[in-house]
Amino acid sequence: MEFQHAVLDNGLTVVGEVNRSVTSMALGFFVRTGSRDETAKVSGVSHFLEHMMFKGTARRTAFDVNRDFDRMGAQYNAFTSEENTVYYGAVLREFQTDLLDLLGDILRPALRQEDFDLEKNVILDEIARYEDQPRFRIYVKLMGEYFSGHPLGNAVLGTTESITALTRQDMLEYFHRCYSPGNITVVVVGNLDWPAAVEKVAQVCSSWQPYEVARVLPSAPAHGTARNIVDLKLTRQHVGLMSPAPSGQDPQRYAAHLAATILGDESGSRLFYALIEPAIADEVNANYEPLDGTGAFLTMLSCDPGRASEAVRIARAEFRRFLDDRPSEAELLAAKNKIASAATLKGELPMGRLTSVGFDWVYRKEHVALAKELDAYFAVTADQVLEVARRYDLMAMTVLGLGPQEVV
Repeated sequence: MEFQHAVLDNGLTVVGEVNRSVTSMALGFFVRTGSRDETAKVSGVSHFLEHMMFKGTARRTAFDVNRDFDRMGAQYNAFTSEENTVYYGAVLREFQTDLLDLLGDILRPALRQEDFDLEKNVILDEIARYEDQPRFRIYVKLMGEYFSGHPLGNAVLGTTESITALTRQDMLEYFHRCYSPGNITVVVVGNLDWPAAVEKVAQVCSSWQPYEVARVLPSAPAHGTARNIVDLKLTRQHVGLMSPAPSGQDPQRYAAHLAATILGDESGSRLFYALIEPAIADEVNANYEPLDGTGAFLTMLSCDPGRASEAVRIARAEFRRFLDDRPSEAELLAAKNKIASAATLKGELPMGRLTSVGFDWVYRKEHVALAKELDAYFAVTADQVLEVARRYDLMAMTVLGLGPQEVV
């Protein structure tokens, strides 16, 4: 692997991980903006704007955009989270320049009023569809509860009310506030021509005018609330538990990831054996969420409503046991092997490495080769896993229930 890095005069950064052993390449425009950067007035604008990027530019109509992706045979998409909006694609090596031209072009959209009005209905429909998905609902409500009063509590999709009230001018002002070249990183991975990539990015993006972009990074909020959302239409009980964890910049992130894997991986974890094996719950998993300036352990479970209180009690007991007893060496090794296998299998394709390379730079301004990343995991000791769980206190959790009963 060969790491490359360049910065244009306007502040736009280009990073690359060159891999001559593959036959494809992937690239993405990583914009450091998401729902946490929104005000209540424009809640959901980041995600709405992501949609609008594909609706045409000064050079291309929406049809042209779709046709050009299709002509390259590109695998492409975009996503918006609380902290980032990413536009990406993967192609054969010979289409590198074409893909850079296309993605760079759509990052300066036309934002036509007629397209805005049409897409607003698509967004409103998407909000309604996701409201019908209990797992999505509980995640959004849990984030809002845990991060109450903090920008990370903002919902990515916004609300029906905020999207209905949003104007094209609101979106344009947000775009000019957050899409400065200094807030964007272009990431290229795979069998690529680095000099040609930098030259093309400069050709497409050098005219973008820079301006100051600042993200508010308040302290993490207090924790420990418990609340129920009773919905008699649901037939399963869903429960979410969220507690503090290291930030995406914290060196303890490796130990935190291992802690979550030992505690709640979807197979062979403590919560799996405590809840799934005895058929108390039908689904349970724990994840570590590294974020900008903070982090969280997130556990989700679903079960029969009649066993929900029992499931929550058992989950709490497993959290307590985790704090009382260091992981066994067998547990720790299994967790390391799971993480290493997943990262290696994902990293065998440029598309799989794209987000790892991109977020390493966005969050920490560093390149971490896959081998170095795996070494960092395997260097973590059981005592370090226990220490991070105790330092951030797994029991300092916010608990939210969603279903036909009150369970917390």
